[in-house]
Amino acid sequence: AVEGLFLSSGIIRGGMTSQDAILDTGAILRQKYNYRGYMHLKLMPGAERDQVREAMRLATRVSINLEAPNAQRLEQIAPGKRFDQELLTPLRWVDELRQDPDAGLRASSTTEMVVGPAGESDLELLSVTDVLFRKLRLSRVYYSAFRPLVETPLENAPATDPLRQLRLYQASFLLRDYGFELEDLPFVGEGNLPLSLDPKRAWADEVLAQRPVELNHATRQELLRAGVPEVRVSGV
Repeated sequence: AVEGLFLSSGIIRGGMTSQDAILDTGAILRQKYNYRGYMHLKLMPGAERDQVREAMRLATRVSINLEAPNAQRLEQIAPGKRFDQELLTPLRWVDELRQDPDAGLRASSTTEMVVGPAGESDLELLSVTDVLFRKLRLSRVYYSAFRPLVETPLENAPATDPLRQLRLYQASFLLRDYGFELEDLPFVGEGNLPLSLDPKRAWADEVLAQRPVELNHATRQELLRAGVPEVRVSGV
């Protein structure tokens, strides 16, 4: 039996047309086949607010890929897409609808960004990640390390080190789950995370070495930020 599914589509005849096809498929599964499992529906660039509402009514989770951290970077890799109007606005609608007590919509939301081809820094990626977590309450931001493909516009762009993708995930979890501020992250050089060290360890080496946490008096927030591996326990 199917316990979870993800419905997406290429944009052939426009975002709204593709969105209708996704919604129709989701409705058939829910209503005709009485499917009650996890359903993740993709929001197409250019989807209308009513389509976003319907997707949230059907789905457990919805998502739309920002692809890049801002409009300037997006122009370099996907010049046909409009960052704010087509990509970010649907995520704003999701959060607004989720907060409307009369709508009764609870679908969570995520997004994904490609790492590397537009020359963006980790600071740029994590700055928008921080905003998405704090203001639009996304459940997760995904990162995809760029890989060039032959006979595409970016075929000569260098591949992104998978370790950079890992460091971005680690840093994003610190922002989402452990009460870290963007300023706490150990950016170096032109705004990138060090590849050689877990960002939590880099922060601990700099901060906890000077100000260790006292377990008996620390707040829950201080314990979350410190983490057990970095806390020295004595007298136990």
